[in-house]
Amino acid sequence: MGNYYQPEIECASRETIKALQDERLVAQIKHVYANVPYYRNLMDEKGVKPEDISSTDDLHKLPFISKNDLRDAYPYGMLAVPKSETVRIHSTSGTTGKRVAAFYTQHDIDLWYDCCARAIMAVGGTKDDVVQVCYGYGLFTGGAGLDGGSHRVGCLTLPMSSGNTERQIQFMLDFQSTIICCTPSYAAYIAETLKEMGYTADDLHLKAGIFGAEPWTQEMRRDIEKSLGIKAHDIYGLTEISGPGVSFECEDQSGMHINEDHFIAEIINPETGEVLPEGEVGELVFTCITKEAFPMIRYRTRDICRLSREKCSCGRTLIKMAKPMGRSDDMLIIRGVNVFPSQIETVLLEQGYTPNYQIVVDRVNNTDTLDINVELTVELFSDKVKDISAKEKELAAAIKVMLGINPKVHIVAPKSITRSEGKAVRVVDKRKLY
Repeated sequence: MGNYYQPEIECASRETIKALQDERLVAQIKHVYANVPYYRNLMDEKGVKPEDISSTDDLHKLPFISKNDLRDAYPYGMLAVPKSETVRIHSTSGTTGKRVAAFYTQHDIDLWYDCCARAIMAVGGTKDDVVQVCYGYGLFTGGAGLDGGSHRVGCLTLPMSSGNTERQIQFMLDFQSTIICCTPSYAAYIAETLKEMGYTADDLHLKAGIFGAEPWTQEMRRDIEKSLGIKAHDIYGLTEISGPGVSFECEDQSGMHINEDHFIAEIINPETGEVLPEGEVGELVFTCITKEAFPMIRYRTRDICRLSREKCSCGRTLIKMAKPMGRSDDMLIIRGVNVFPSQIETVLLEQGYTPNYQIVVDRVNNTDTLDINVELTVELFSDKVKDISAKEKELAAAIKVMLGINPKVHIVAPKSITRSEGKAVRVVDKRKLY
């Protein structure tokens, strides 16, 4: 048996989970229909009533909701309990349009922390570990979620938040942190700074990392594992659903187990909304079946991935989602070709470059342009124009093989691309498409 927080759920039979989901879904739909006028109107428009939902087999009858619905209902239109029963909100970054604010009762927070505790124990965490949480605190869910999960497990918790990287490393050394939680791009930056400070992974006590909140490739995973001397694990969540801990990777590192006692996952065709069979690639949709204050029903995440019930070596029976390969709304269409930033990152890391890059898309004379700024390491940097030009051509050719279109690659000096202590800004789209 493995390292479980709630083995009775994490290792439950399919029949047990299905029965739990059926019971909770029926109750949740009644709760939402009675208390959220916005969603009740959506159900009425589709001609579906709570009594039409008797099990998860009826899930497809219900309407979808999207981020646009949450913006339309902002601030209190999706709240399913009296405001007096809520104790906290978290919010998305809101870079365009209105923010999305998610509400929590104390019970919601308790269940969320349990989900994060499962994630920490799945990477080998115990009460003897020192967990350094370098996700942002405040409105962002990352810091609060992993902090709460760490407390549930009984770990010594360092609530560092993001930033002040040299201090982060000093605390890692002084307090012998064993598990680090942050975005993968910040983990890479910590590794870079560690080297600049004259340390190596051998000076640290880290054994595992829990990284999420942004896309990252398998190549980036291996790079982080090597530079920090750890096993790097994925964690998934959305503010709208609860935050990190919706799903988590175990030590098998072959996909993220979804906490099915709280969230029902579907994969749909993003164009038609049709539910796809297990194993098919499509858009991930979640239904919250235990949340009280802000229960999302068939929420379209826009993340593209697949689900699998293949047996896992860790012993958990929870369904697994693959690492999202991109987002249906973040996918770039350049000269008619679908481009995901993760494809470009894969090529860069395979060619020995760092994950410090930026994609700039523009439109000149009605034709899309694709420029990729790629940072060299100090070791590889050369100020000889001939050397730089050769590297740019070689990299451009490799990216063309991956994408099928010609990019313009610009090799730039070390440290010239702005570092991120939160989510990295990988894409700048200058086209006026709307």
